Amino acid sequence: MYVQVLYNGLYTQYLEKAMQSSQPSERLDIRISPDAKKMILAAAAARNQSLSEFVLGCAMEKADAVLSERQVFSLSAEAWEEFQAALDAPPRKHPRMERLFQEPNIFD
Repeated sequence: MYVQVLYNGLYTQYLEKAMQSSQPSERLDIRISPDAKKMILAAAAARNQSLSEFVLGCAMEKADAVLSERQVFSLSAEAWEEFQAALDAPPRKHPRMERLFQEPNIFD
């Protein structure tokens, strides 16, 4: 069993909005080699998609994966329990930090 923790679901809302946009108004121009273009065209044809549909779909899938790596982490049930225990535990004493807070500072 794994637990997924989502920090911020805004990226999924953005992805859905971007994919549902009925009137694309932006352009993305890239330079590629003839061999790369042939390969991408073949892959698009294999999926029965236009070149633009294929490239946009692949780019959006990759963008979603990259963003989700930064916002979601998975833990086993045991690791989740350890994580929760660490969050719920009282703070540890740090004598040096306590001394630091006792010293005069620029805000005093």
